[in-house]
Amino acid sequence: MPLPPRWLRRLLFAPAVVALAFVVVTTLPIWALLAAAASPLVPGRLRPLRLLWIGCVYLVWDAAALLALFLLWIASGFGWRTRSPAFQRAHYVLAGWFLRVLFWQAHWTLRLRIDVVGTDPDTALPGRPELVLCRHAGPGDSFILIHGLVNWFNREPRIVLKDTLQWDPAIDVLLNRLPNRFIAPTPGRGEETVRQVGHLAAGLDDNDAFVIFPEGGNFTPMRRLRAIARLRSLGLERMALRAERMRHVLAPQPGGMLAALDAAPDAGVIFVAHTGLDRMLTVADVWRELPMDKRIVMRFWSVPPEEVPAGRQERIDWLFDWWARIDAWIASNR
Repeated sequence: MPLPPRWLRRLLFAPAVVALAFVVVTTLPIWALLAAAASPLVPGRLRPLRLLWIGCVYLVWDAAALLALFLLWIASGFGWRTRSPAFQRAHYVLAGWFLRVLFWQAHWTLRLRIDVVGTDPDTALPGRPELVLCRHAGPGDSFILIHGLVNWFNREPRIVLKDTLQWDPAIDVLLNRLPNRFIAPTPGRGEETVRQVGHLAAGLDDNDAFVIFPEGGNFTPMRRLRAIARLRSLGLERMALRAERMRHVLAPQPGGMLAALDAAPDAGVIFVAHTGLDRMLTVADVWRELPMDKRIVMRFWSVPPEEVPAGRQERIDWLFDWWARIDAWIASNR
């Protein structure tokens, strides 16, 4: 389904979310009684009640974020100064606060624990911008990564995302006010996408983190096979064979990374892997796992800019080498 134009999303989607949150909160006792009555009929510990609470929290979280963003819009002169440094910083502070609230609830309701291991980016690359390349698997990994960058490492992310995330009104409003790029996977427009990625990575300052997911989407077994077939269709047999040996990640697409490295030659590179959400690929998987009671591990590796290869093919091979290393780490830590 095509995404409606921005003006329509602002006029309809955002007010609808706020109104829906109000209705749900004021009728919450009714929904809670229904969920409690259904809980003995469903396997698991209070699974309907937990799902109801998660849904309500996210809906209220979205609505509260929209109201805060509306106030910032008024304070900025009805949008006139939203791109000024002060209001850009205010939006990052707001994002950090709302992400802390979201993960506090995730810890309390779902019993999720997030541990970071490996290199501390602020220690390894102090005072330098970062290019962050992360694997993509399971629900919420983007939220976890951005939460970590903003709240643990005090970075201001610039993110390359799929345009479908703009269906969420709060994400749509917030991230379109900050230097991010929503990419529509349109066949035949690969060069334009790479150009946009390079433009976004230009001009990074010392506390910026440029975030990209080289796989282009969440890992699934079918997507893995399609990625291998795509390499073969392009005549890249050696890369296809390397991708076949990687069982837990998709073959990375190097175009965005190459553009970012060219645009930000002084930036360090952070590779990120994670485990804990790998087996939850569908809504049914999430429902089955409630309460999740999981430990999510994020592994960071830092590469200083002087260790990044210089040639195009060398950089592509280097990316595949790192993705093979990430695949091996996932196999050992799932």
